[in-house]
Amino acid sequence: MKGVMRFGKKGKLSPRYIGPYRISRKIDDVAYGLELPSELAAFHPVFHISMLKKCIGDSSLILPTKNIGIKDILFYEEIPVQILNRQVHKLRTKEIASFKVLWRNQFVKESTCEAEEDMQKRYSHLFPSREFPDQGTNSL
Repeated sequence: MKGVMRFGKKGKLSPRYIGPYRISRKIDDVAYGLELPSELAAFHPVFHISMLKKCIGDSSLILPTKNIGIKDILFYEEIPVQILNRQVHKLRTKEIASFKVLWRNQFVKESTCEAEEDMQKRYSHLFPSREFPDQGTNSL
């Protein structure tokens, strides 16, 4: 959501809720003050009721906020499997060639258009070696 600050990592893997934290006081019908730990001192301790979730549970299952997070050293690299299509987009003064690329672990409908120049630099193994007559090579 726009204008909403998430705790910790940004993105769809960020935790939706943190805590639980004890309610210290009721401000009015829709606002409550929470007892936040010192690592969350930068946040205002008063929250609207829509941002809170009722927590009734086993205290042995509570994880401290230090244990929540994703390691920054983990990554996933997409690897192209197949080039589905080649298109040339004509601009006023130049032409830009692009490929429709199928990536590993993706469906065909999730394929993306990539610039031909970038694809040839990064994934040269996908392109067969070409021999051009004006470069002085002989072919049989």
